[in-house]
Amino acid sequence: MSDSVLTGGTDSIKHDREMTSLLFICESDPSPVRMAEACVRARQEPGIDLIAGIPAGPARPSAVQVMREAGLDCAPAPNPQSMQAEADIVVAMDALSDKTRARLSGHPEIIEWHLDLDMPSDDSDTAALETWRGLRDTVQRLTADLFEHGYVKALKAARLCSNTILDNISDGIVAHTMNRRIFFFNKAAESITGYTREEVIDKDCHDVFPGKFCGGKCLFCDGAPNPLPDTVRRTVRLVAKSGEDRDVAMTVKAMRNGSASGPPLGMLISFRDLTRERYLERRVGEMRPYAGIVSRDKAMRDVFDMIRTVADSAVPVLIQGESGTGKELVAAAIHNEGARADKMFVPVNCGALPESLLESELFGHVKGAFTGAVRDKKGRFELADGGTIFLDEIGDISLPMQVKLLRVLQEGRFERVGGETTLRTTARIVSATNKDLTREIADGRFREDLYYRLNVVPIVLPPLRERRNDIPLLAEHILKQVLRDAGRSDGPSLSSEAIEVMLAHDWPGNVRELQNWIQFALVKAKGPNILPEHLPPATPAFSRSVARSPAAPLGRRRKSLDDSAVRDAMRRADGNKVEAAKLLGVSRATLYRYLDRAGLMA
Repeated sequence: MSDSVLTGGTDSIKHDREMTSLLFICESDPSPVRMAEACVRARQEPGIDLIAGIPAGPARPSAVQVMREAGLDCAPAPNPQSMQAEADIVVAMDALSDKTRARLSGHPEIIEWHLDLDMPSDDSDTAALETWRGLRDTVQRLTADLFEHGYVKALKAARLCSNTILDNISDGIVAHTMNRRIFFFNKAAESITGYTREEVIDKDCHDVFPGKFCGGKCLFCDGAPNPLPDTVRRTVRLVAKSGEDRDVAMTVKAMRNGSASGPPLGMLISFRDLTRERYLERRVGEMRPYAGIVSRDKAMRDVFDMIRTVADSAVPVLIQGESGTGKELVAAAIHNEGARADKMFVPVNCGALPESLLESELFGHVKGAFTGAVRDKKGRFELADGGTIFLDEIGDISLPMQVKLLRVLQEGRFERVGGETTLRTTARIVSATNKDLTREIADGRFREDLYYRLNVVPIVLPPLRERRNDIPLLAEHILKQVLRDAGRSDGPSLSSEAIEVMLAHDWPGNVRELQNWIQFALVKAKGPNILPEHLPPATPAFSRSVARSPAAPLGRRRKSLDDSAVRDAMRRADGNKVEAAKLLGVSRATLYRYLDRAGLMA
């Protein structure tokens, strides 16, 4: 039995929702369905919209004969593929299979009659006609009960109640069968996506939404998974009907009939629109880790936006920034936020490998290609096929290697070292460098054509000294992470004095250097706080940063205080401690602590 027969074709007609639509199903034979339809038509009940039953086809001659005896017309029904099979009430005349139940459109109320349908194979004798007469009388009685005992009215009210509840939930609710055909779509789902129920019901969810409803990350992209996880939670980006992107938090749960171990009937998806929430977070600078990156700096929030924008495309990305700024974290975020997240992310440090070894690492080699090549080996491009290859320190590769890499970018083809077979790759290329490639091009060390192939989407990471407001956040985040990795539930806290030293530093090693500082401090600090003396000893770089401190706010400089200077500053500021701290070039907290220790606090 096809999905289109059960859920209606693409040319379906709409029913007046004031009507109660009724659908009869008998999986074993169309005759009982035609008999039930004849009984309902004969009653001429107001407000009843009789949908052509399933399966299609005429009743058997003996069934037609016994119905005529009762004055009922058992004529063949219209082709159900031209009718909408989204029923309010479904009557299952025989045992309804789980597969059929899952494909029913529109979340209907289901009545199961479980008739004994041992119909004769030979309709020519008197006994066979008596069997059909018995079935006719049973169908007439049960059909009459539907209306005369108020079952239809009660079931319609129950369905309206459940639909009203689901339509008033603020989360979008979607349900689809195991082959991705949508059979429920509430009002919040309409509001978030911009699509109406009529546009999505009975459609493949991958066909309705541009770029797929799941953003290319769902369990069903390659068919139904086996085994099927019970519940999956993820954040995805979907494209609304208007063409706008929507960031949504999505929960996908398998629907089962009966026990939790029963066969899955379909998938229930609830989702919440995070788009405005994320926008407001970026506007107010709220700190929220994104793909392992912590920042509230505007330049980094722009980087986050660019990651979201390019994640689902396949174009090359070039990440530029000083050493230690987190280029590999950004590359991994681009991979993990996109449709390739379930494929491999393969990093290669091009600057750490000599040319001969780098070629083998990237493209692989065949047995005997060089001394030590004792077997065939796949290269990183083969391993990353369908996923992402991250070429770190791309500015350090030689000109001959640049030519070979250019061919892969242009044609998607390469050969293993020592091999003759041409291989293809669909790996997405994300590269990174701490060098100024335009200067490298001018000096003849980097090919201009390769640069433009790699630099389709540039992402520039600011150094830590240009995002000083992130330093306290990063320091706290790294401290918690290091303690957690060490299995420690508690540890020292960062003092404000230590933070001041960090704010004054120039951070030539960027975030990586900050990580080293925190690890060093944890080794030295034995008390409840990390103090300046627990930080690494002064280095030439640190001395230079202090000498250049006019580039930083005065409150970030460290100065020694004495009573005379403090009294003079307080006099000049007319006792205003905030203004006095500015005159002294220290933070307000530092001045308060000094005044308290010196007994000068008013």
